[in-house]
Amino acid sequence: MKKNLTLYILLAFLIVANGFFLIHYLGNPERRAQSDRGENPDNFIVQELKFNDSQKEQFIVLSDAHRKEMQSISEELRNLKDGLFSKISDESVNERYVDSITSLIGEKEKAIDIATFNHFKSIRKLCNEKQKEKFNRIIKDAIHRGGQQGSPPQGGPENRNAPPPPPPH
Repeated sequence: MKKNLTLYILLAFLIVANGFFLIHYLGNPERRAQSDRGENPDNFIVQELKFNDSQKEQFIVLSDAHRKEMQSISEELRNLKDGLFSKISDESVNERYVDSITSLIGEKEKAIDIATFNHFKSIRKLCNEKQKEKFNRIIKDAIHRGGQQGSPPQGGPENRNAPPPPPPH
């Protein structure tokens, strides 16, 4: 019984997380408008770090490889979730199947995080020392913003000379 409860909680969490992603990422008209205007994270990084032509070329190669890797992992993840949720209408579900497939889903999520981490490490290797400092700030800001929309990064053009915000209490 306890194992079932844990699986149901995990399942509910995954449903909520996917819903959040769909609403806030794919359903965000501002993000679509940015994409239509050519504003994407790749352009942002190139512009903010002021990459030279050689760095831009290397960055494009890295980004294309990363995008292909992420598409592959995302397709595998989607197939696993389709397999899991195809059982939702079954009267009896093999708990081992649910446990196994949710473990595989967790491994794919881990693979996404590792691929993203390695991608950012590769981008950082392209940078000179000054760019590395700025890149570190961009990543730190992105992590602390946690995907909040509508506010520019703290190091953005609007806040270059502004003092940092006070720490939260």
